[in-house]
Amino acid sequence: MDSTTTNSQHRPFSIKLWAPSEGTRRVLVERLRNNLTTNSIFTQKYGCLSKEDAEESAQQIEDLAFNTANQLYDREPDGDGGAAVQLYAKECSKLLLEVLKRGPAAKNDKVLASKKETSPAETFFDISKGQRAFIEAEEAENILRPLKEAGNSYTKICFSNRSFGLGAARVAEPILVSLKNQLKEVDLSDFIAGRPEEEALEVMNIFSAALEGSVLKSLDLSNNALGEKGVRAFGALLKSQSSLEELYLMNDGISEEAAKAVCELIPPTENLRVLQFHNNMTGDEGALAISEVVKRSPLLEDFQCSSTRVDSEGGIALSNALETCSHLKKLDLHDNMFGAEAGVALSKSLSKNADLVEVYLSYLNLEDEGAIAIVNALKESAPSLEILEMAGNDITGEAASALAACIASKQHLTKLNLSENELKDEGAIQIGKALEGLAQLKEVDMSNNSIRRAGARMLAQVVIEKPGCKLLNIDGNIISDKGLDEVKEIFKKCPDILGPLDENDPEGGDDGEESGEGKGEGEADGDELESKLKNLEVSQDD
Repeated sequence: MDSTTTNSQHRPFSIKLWAPSEGTRRVLVERLRNNLTTNSIFTQKYGCLSKEDAEESAQQIEDLAFNTANQLYDREPDGDGGAAVQLYAKECSKLLLEVLKRGPAAKNDKVLASKKETSPAETFFDISKGQRAFIEAEEAENILRPLKEAGNSYTKICFSNRSFGLGAARVAEPILVSLKNQLKEVDLSDFIAGRPEEEALEVMNIFSAALEGSVLKSLDLSNNALGEKGVRAFGALLKSQSSLEELYLMNDGISEEAAKAVCELIPPTENLRVLQFHNNMTGDEGALAISEVVKRSPLLEDFQCSSTRVDSEGGIALSNALETCSHLKKLDLHDNMFGAEAGVALSKSLSKNADLVEVYLSYLNLEDEGAIAIVNALKESAPSLEILEMAGNDITGEAASALAACIASKQHLTKLNLSENELKDEGAIQIGKALEGLAQLKEVDMSNNSIRRAGARMLAQVVIEKPGCKLLNIDGNIISDKGLDEVKEIFKKCPDILGPLDENDPEGGDDGEESGEGKGEGEADGDELESKLKNLEVSQDD
């Protein structure tokens, strides 16, 4: 694909034991036919079948055994196919004996059909299990065979993790054409890895043309190193999707030009609820294009544009576009360079979203100004917030009061991540006080915040009182040896809750903090600071 796209195609491939080739399956059918018609201890006891009945029964036995083994293969944890091969042979033997027991006069198709009728109709066809591997024409004929069965009920297909060559794509083409009126969910993520660009683009064109006109609810094209050429190769499919509810384009090498192509090709739809662009090369200009898609999606509930190299201009554009989306439940913009100005713009959008449950805003360079604007908006707008992540934003103690007020108002909060900021003891103690009334808290990350003994002790004392809490991470701080001993003592009955402390720097905390020696001007003793703040009231009405 494009030279600027990701290198996901270089991951390893492996040979699988499943599925058997078409030739192997034909040989097995012939053996089954012979076993139904030739002399053996079983035919001596139960009788032989006529050649006509044996031919029909042998094919039905093999089909049923293959489908049963294929379903097991889909669920195999290791994905090597060994267990499926064993089940395939076992099912063939069992069904063969059942046919013979019924005798030559029985109508085999009726009994075998009844076995099919007892199983619920399959709606999800998935070939993604196991290790990544190439798929060529012969294997595609075998593995896609269930999709060719008349009257099948498949509405969702997943071709991920298998790299389709041209031969396999041409096998899949008529099958997809026959299914496109019933398909609702299509996953083509990571399905051309390792293929030369020319072949990959042709494969994408084949799939796009075959599925054009389908009425999909969900389409996943992630992990395909698309670039602009790849996006346009799927143009026919994308342009026909006026009812799409979920679109995934993660790790696709979506550059500025590719983002513009996405904006151009996706038709206006008010149905889009999930839009995910994680790990692309979108940049500011690309973000401007994506913001146009967002503006056309007023029902958006889940938006992810993380790790996309977006700076302030693009961040402001995305933030403004999100003002049209008042139904957001999950927002993930982490790992961009929005800056404080974009943070303030984002706060205006957040104030209109009462349904937010998960907010991921780490590593956006928000600083105090952007962080304060955002948490003030969240305090008033997201009563059901469960996850708040704002790590790595250069947030200092100046924003602690606003942060604490927001956190204290979130009675459903389960996870808080404020790591890699500069909140220090004063901020940590205020955050700790805010956490006291949160009964559903499960995880708190305050690592790398220049926290000393007093802040660490406060956080530990609060978390230990939360029966459902699973983790307190305060690593990477400057807690003195005495402070570490106190924290460990607090968690002595449940040490697993306290995260590792390998990166803590007790020297940075200066052991003199307990004795009052070596403190710089204005630096309060840990106990003195905690005493000053212990009666702090965290206001939710500021």
